[in-house]
Amino acid sequence: MEILGTTLRICVDDLETSAAFYERLTGATPLRFERGGVSVAAVGCFLLMSGPEAELEVLRKVSATIAVEDVEAAYATLTGNGAQVIAGPVPTPAGRNLIAVHPDGSVFEYVDRKAG
Repeated sequence: MEILGTTLRICVDDLETSAAFYERLTGATPLRFERGGVSVAAVGCFLLMSGPEAELEVLRKVSATIAVEDVEAAYATLTGNGAQVIAGPVPTPAGRNLIAVHPDGSVFEYVDRKAG
């Protein structure tokens, strides 16, 4: 499984102000979407999330988002090496994802850009 990149996940109170800051910082235009009551702005390598505290509490447990070529291949590699997939693979607005707990307890989201 080749890792193509990593996105840093940041929970924010004011998505508009934060998105504007990260847009100026990176020069990237925010890609915005909503999922499960959470508003999201993807800006460069940053994934800004804002919404109900109950939803954000769960999202804060995920250390980072890791881009891979194929989530199904990532699933096989992860489970074959002792990780536990706790959600997915499922379609998202940008492709497919899964959430995995590594043997050391770290939690990561894996994503690809393939239609689910």
